[in-house]
Amino acid sequence: MTESQEELRGAAVASLKRKRSFKQFVVAYVFVNALCIVIWALTRPDGQEFWTDFWPGWVLFGMTIALVASAWSAYGPGNRPITDREIDEEMRKLGGS
Repeated sequence: MTESQEELRGAAVASLKRKRSFKQFVVAYVFVNALCIVIWALTRPDGQEFWTDFWPGWVLFGMTIALVASAWSAYGPGNRPITDREIDEEMRKLGGS
């Protein structure tokens, strides 16, 4: 393999790892949040309004932020390889010829 093909293969492997990691995180996200909601539903006092003191909302909030960041890393525009054209353009911006 040429150096260019090896670089492309390395970028492809890294991209696949990020996507696999995201899919694993989705499974953990669903499991953890479902477990928290079940625990909350089973332990809340009788007569309490349904959404009063919904503490799993904090878990959902934090894990959703992490889920969005993971999705952006796996599928966002930043995970594509840098092209020679982009390198040349950046060098021109920095004052190179």
